[in-house]
Amino acid sequence: MFSKHPKGLIPAAIANMGERFGYYIMNAVLLLFLVSKFGLPDGTAGIIYSVFYFGIYVLSLVGGIIADQTQNYNKTIQWGLIIMSLGYICLAIPLFSSDLNGGSEWWGILVFTCLSLLMIAFGNGLFKGNLQAIVGKMYDELEAEEAKKGPEALKIAQEKRDSGFQIFYVFINIGGLIAPFVAPLLRQWWLKQHLFNYNSEMPALCHKYLADGVLTQKFSETFSNAVLPGYQLTDYAQFSTDYITVFNQGIHYSFIASVAAMLLSLCVFLLTKKMFPQPAKKEETAVANYSEEEKTAMATEIKQRLYALSAVLGIAIFFWLSFHQNGQSLAVFARDFIRTDSIAPEIWQALNPFFVIVLTPVIMWLFSSLAKRGKSISTPRKIAMGMAIAGCAYLFLMIISMVNGYPSGTDFRAMNAEQMAAAGLSKSGPWVLIVTYFFLTVAELFISPLGLSFVSKVAPRNLIGLCQGLWLGATAIGNLFIFVGPIMYNAWPIQYCWAVFFAICLISMSVMLGMVRWLEKVAC
Repeated sequence: MFSKHPKGLIPAAIANMGERFGYYIMNAVLLLFLVSKFGLPDGTAGIIYSVFYFGIYVLSLVGGIIADQTQNYNKTIQWGLIIMSLGYICLAIPLFSSDLNGGSEWWGILVFTCLSLLMIAFGNGLFKGNLQAIVGKMYDELEAEEAKKGPEALKIAQEKRDSGFQIFYVFINIGGLIAPFVAPLLRQWWLKQHLFNYNSEMPALCHKYLADGVLTQKFSETFSNAVLPGYQLTDYAQFSTDYITVFNQGIHYSFIASVAAMLLSLCVFLLTKKMFPQPAKKEETAVANYSEEEKTAMATEIKQRLYALSAVLGIAIFFWLSFHQNGQSLAVFARDFIRTDSIAPEIWQALNPFFVIVLTPVIMWLFSSLAKRGKSISTPRKIAMGMAIAGCAYLFLMIISMVNGYPSGTDFRAMNAEQMAAAGLSKSGPWVLIVTYFFLTVAELFISPLGLSFVSKVAPRNLIGLCQGLWLGATAIGNLFIFVGPIMYNAWPIQYCWAVFFAICLISMSVMLGMVRWLEKVAC
């Protein structure tokens, strides 16, 4: 699996794995954390989440420009890790307002939280795209060396690029597999220390009670499941304040693990950075030797490459809009419609990296076997197939929601046990999430690592950092609009929410298939 790949691939992947571990601790709980701590509606928290996600990826474009201009990828990456560490330190501070539902102090803490997220986004922008650009450069050098041995050796080296980015992607997801457990398990432990029990519905009910002082049947039913034997109730207002505070303190403390992961990633990078090529520096000498005719021909080729890149970036926007619902509408779907008595809804996000780790060798073997038989599937065609598979995930959810007659998320949460029984409604089993994440993960493996590979193939050599930033910029645009998921989810019967994402995937697949032959020609 690792043979004949550049020697710097594994150190780069390990450095990225540490950073991703710290990041996914925060990402797994972010939306539900904003809802539970500040009492924000799902839609409002979703907008903050979307802007944060947009910032992460659009600032990767800024990071790529900085690295290309300074010609110092290593220093840019180092500063990215340092700034992210500072952001996580800020998030780890357990600040709470005396008024949990508004006021200047409440607003100040919310702004402080958003500024912490901005620091993480900016640091990630300096780090993410530039490390990927370095990996792309490793394969440029590998192909150049193998080309000296002949066309057959070059072809084998070129086929290594896709599998190399898939290996890189596996290491990302090793961190992502472990991370979603950290915050929920620490939160559960901290709740038990205060004689509380985890209940995903209780924070929202506490915020509502503090806002209007009305003790509903839903609150009473949920309260009985949210306390442990020995808890002494004084009044519901004090309980509500204490539960919200303790519930979120455990999450704050989990961000300390994110800081540790960032520092570990920084150490690995500093110890191995001499193994990494620097894309911009090594291209300047080659450019100086080109004749005017060669430069004119190169300019035409560069335009074609940038057009092809733009086309794929357009498809990527719609994929990430659909895929990153795992932290938005799929997270609240797990909270509301899935039986999560023993497993917190955030932990279900570990299914995605688990499937990445398990399925990547299978998909690599499949692609390799087809290539050996002379039936290679081009990267653009793989991306189109990925969009179709993503559509299957939302088609499945749409059918499940229709069969069960699910209303909107807002209507479902308002129902007490008697009302649900009268309407013939019940929560679905965890298997629904398992099937959904299986489809989405296969789609991701057909699109995300191969999209990075495609960018590294078509990017002009002196703009590789910028082009990797453009890929992440397209991801940013998709992420900017992911907040529409919770809005649709809470406004309509949820089958219509899933139908919208199914349509997006289907249309994107059709457009990509229409461009396949042209993209294959440009990328070869």
